[in-house]
Formats: sequence, structure tokens, C-alpha cells
Amino acid sequence: FNTIDSLLNIPQNACLEASPDVCDDFLHFFIEKVGSTRALITAPDSDPSVLVPRSAAFDQFVPVTVSLLEDAVGHIKPSGSPRDPVPPRFFKDILPSIGQPVLAIINSSLSSGVVPASFKHAVVQPLLKKPGLDQTVLANYRPISKLPFLSKVLEKLVYCQLKQFLDYNGILEVFQSGFKTLHSTESALIRVFNDILLACDSGNHVVLILLDLTAAFDTVDHGILISRLHHVVGIGGTVLKWFRSYLEERTISVKIGDSESSAASMPYGVPQGSILGPLLFSLYLLPLGSVLRKHGISFHCYADDCQIYLPLKQKDVHSIKHLLACLGDIKAWLALNFLNFNENKTEVMVFGPSDSCESSSVDLG
Repeated sequence: FNTIDSLLNIPQNACLEASPDVCDDFLHFFIEKVGSTRALITAPDSDPSVLVPRSAAFDQFVPVTVSLLEDAVGHIKPSGSPRDPVPPRFFKDILPSIGQPVLAIINSSLSSGVVPASFKHAVVQPLLKKPGLDQTVLANYRPISKLPFLSKVLEKLVYCQLKQFLDYNGILEVFQSGFKTLHSTESALIRVFNDILLACDSGNHVVLILLDLTAAFDTVDHGILISRLHHVVGIGGTVLKWFRSYLEERTISVKIGDSESSAASMPYGVPQGSILGPLLFSLYLLPLGSVLRKHGISFHCYADDCQIYLPLKQKDVHSIKHLLACLGDIKAWLALNFLNFNENKTEVMVFGPSDSCESSSVDLG
């Protein structure tokens, strides 16, 4: 696909000239976007989700061996930060020579529950969202974070131990296809499409709602995430201390060409471009499944996109009322967790039996 893309899409030169001032403009724009998005959210008085306490506990990391370190480094793509002292490819080549000092850094972090400050700085490089967009408009750019390669190695090793704990105890959401092995947009599509076909074959209409969230990864609240890891997932002790250190005092700067902005703190969000970020976001969303199950609504998620759907029996007005009540609880839970529900981009589709032309007459209230 990269080859086809390079042949069909002619690369466009950026209209914005690289300078420290332009970098600072991007930095302030990205930070203010997150702040303004959170400011628009009004938290409800009550939590509609159902808390399921966990008996399992994950409170201490297992020390890493040289073989585990080499395996983790071998599976990580050679991409890092412009601030890396050596290129990631070169780092991978010389790992046999520097393995012991690197291992000492990794195990020291895991045993103490402290993430080095230099691991928590991301260099952001703005990337145009789509070819052809106005390159002078800052809103048309997506912030791509570049993290130190050694920090990714540490994250990968933590990820493996955390994932093993989650899989063994069955904690992850079953109907979440994002960032999971053997799951993809394809598996999400097949499941939702199959359920809709079965309902339509039974003579029912089906209403499908495609929820959209604004900058979901960036507005995650660190305090809520730590609480969720502790009370919902079962993380404690040194492991919880490590994740608290991982999230706090993170900083970013924007780099375009040879120009770079000043550094600024990022008190919200999970780091995009990181290895742990997607998994932490999935755990952040865990209680949303309990809200949908409480109402008996079918759903499937892919990362921050959620599809909810419900068969509608003919002339059954109670189903719609039930669905609207569920939507109300979803919006309340999202607001409580500083996730901005974008009503303008949320879509509704109605499917009907193949021999029916009454889909347009279904009253959605």
C-alpha cells in the first residue's frame, strides 16, 4: 500500500515555513484544543456504570532477563525520537554490546516504580490529515508523537506483563477489536454485519448508531485512569506506582525541520504513538460495556469508535425508548470521564428486511 500510495499521491510541499514561532503556534494550538474540548464537558451527578470488583491483583513486575530484552527490542519498529542519542536501527544492532547497562535501567525502573523523566518527553511532528487540505490551517494537522526508542523498549516489556495478566483473568472487553491480536476492523465489521443480517432475516428492522468522540485519546483524565487501573483492573503496589509515574509530568514539544518549539506539560491524555497508550485507553473504556449490557444493547468497539445496535420489532415503541435511555446513560458516562461525545459526527442508520420498504417510516423519536 505504501508503494501504491507513493505512485498515486504526489507529495505536497508544506506551505508553512519551519521556524520556532510556527512550532510554538502548533504547540499552543494542540494544547488549547485539548483544554477547550475538556472545558465543554459538563459532568453529571451520578455514574450510570456498574463497578465489578476484581479479586485478581497485579502489584509487582517480574525482573526482565537479557533474552526477554532482546526479544522485545527485536519486535519493536525502529522508530524513535529526534532526540535519541543513537538511531534506533543502530541501537538494535549494538544491543548485544550494551545489553547489560540497558537491562539495569529497565529493571531499576520496574523495581522502583519510577519512569525516567527523559522517557516522558514526546517530540510532536504535525502531519496533514488528508492530501489537498489547506496547509495554512493548523486544525488540518494531526499531532504525531515521537517517543524515545528506549522508552518504547520499557513500555513493550511492561505491556507484555500487563497483557499476560489481563488475558489470564479475562479483564479486557470482549467486544473491543482495537489494538488486539487477531482482531481488526474486519472482525468488528463481520460481527456487526452478521448480527444485523440475522435480525433482518427474522423480519425486524435494526437501528445502528455510530458514536463519535472528539480527541478521545487526548482528553483522558489521569486521575480517573489511575483509579480505574486500581479498582476495575486490579493493579496495585509497585505496578500502580509505575503507571502513576508514567502518566505524570509528561511534556511535549513541536519540531518541524530543524526548528523546535519550547517544551510544555501535558496533564491529560494517553501518549499517542506509544505502545501502552492504546491498551490504557481500552482499560479506560471498560465501564462503558457495563452501561450497554445493563440496557441489553448490542455493541462493538474499535479503539474510540463504538457501534451500538438494536433490533426493532414492528410497532414496538418501547424499544426506541429503551435505546434513547441507553444513549442518555452513555452520554452521561462519557462526560463523567471527560470524553467528548460529538453529536455532529454521530450517525444513525436503519436496516430493514429485504422485502420491506418501510425503513424510512420507522419512528426514531
